[in-house]
Amino acid sequence: MRNVDAAGLGIGDDYPTRIMGVLNVSKESPYDPSVYDDPGEAAAYVDEELIGEGADIVDVGLESANKKFDVLSAEGELERLDTAIETMESVSGDAVFSIETRYHEVAEAALDAGFDMVNDICGFADSEMPRVCEEYGVAVGKMASPPDLERPGAIEDVDDIYDALAMNGLTDKTIIDPAFGGWSEAKTAADDRETFDRLREFRGYGQPILVSINRKNFLRDLADRPTDRALPVSLAATAMAIERGAHVVRTHDVAETLDAAKIGDRFTPDRTRDPATGVEELDVQTPGDAARHLDRVSASADPEAAVSRVFELGDLSDTERDTLDSLAAECPAVRVADGEDGTLLFGTVAALRAIAADADAPAPLGAIVAGEE
Repeated sequence: MRNVDAAGLGIGDDYPTRIMGVLNVSKESPYDPSVYDDPGEAAAYVDEELIGEGADIVDVGLESANKKFDVLSAEGELERLDTAIETMESVSGDAVFSIETRYHEVAEAALDAGFDMVNDICGFADSEMPRVCEEYGVAVGKMASPPDLERPGAIEDVDDIYDALAMNGLTDKTIIDPAFGGWSEAKTAADDRETFDRLREFRGYGQPILVSINRKNFLRDLADRPTDRALPVSLAATAMAIERGAHVVRTHDVAETLDAAKIGDRFTPDRTRDPATGVEELDVQTPGDAARHLDRVSASADPEAAVSRVFELGDLSDTERDTLDSLAAECPAVRVADGEDGTLLFGTVAALRAIAADADAPAPLGAIVAGEE
């Protein structure tokens, strides 16, 4: 997993989770507490509510990406950039300043004015964006999107989301964002929940991961909460996202999210990493996770052979146990042991599938195979 340096701020497995606070200088943005068009008021908000509460990064949005609004042109965003620049120059606290845009012209103007980072909500649909970010040597958030500057994040199928992140390549300092939220009419809360379920797969790119899940519909729906009462579900999901591999959390609720991130960091299992020897333990819990890493290194190994499972089988007859012992003896990747209340079965997913396919296999093995579908 590559670490990224964002203007001196380390992002990746070797660092604590970074908190990205949000400032909008767009009147149409829906979350009122973060919307300012006066630079002085905006700077006070950044100092007190974002940096003052622990934000490492301040992400400044020039327009709302809500699909019900018309998309601003690059010229329209540039007209608002002066407010963002004046705000940044008026802030007294220390943070990495990120400009949220879809246009390379806006990114370049912001970087010339002193911004430290780019957050591209259209994922390099503007093919000049990676060139600009590489020339300036800056970190860039890349949100999964179609090749269309007017449709940020409008992808439903998780496999398509993963593939969209490859559009126009990755820079050495790219931070990938799988794009949670209702970016299109067809994208559902269930699609977002599947993306969250499979968040570890995105580690297959070997780049840090950014998530923007603050008070999102796919969480609110589960708890049946309106936006103003959805903070607890966001915090629960934040800790889970970090355990699943997120490195940056974008939020409007900085202090509370920072607390959740500390819990997520503390209880995320250590992943062995030794740059001196090139040894790194991959975070693989499903065949899907393994497949993504294997794709990255062009390996031809079976993903199901990279993941193991342990099952307890209760109430096996003597005949079934003998058959299981016999099948396991012929398969080096499977072990059988006596448990206190049943039989323990250990093995890779591939090996367990293989013995379950045997005509004489005990009936409970069918449930094991079904659980891996």
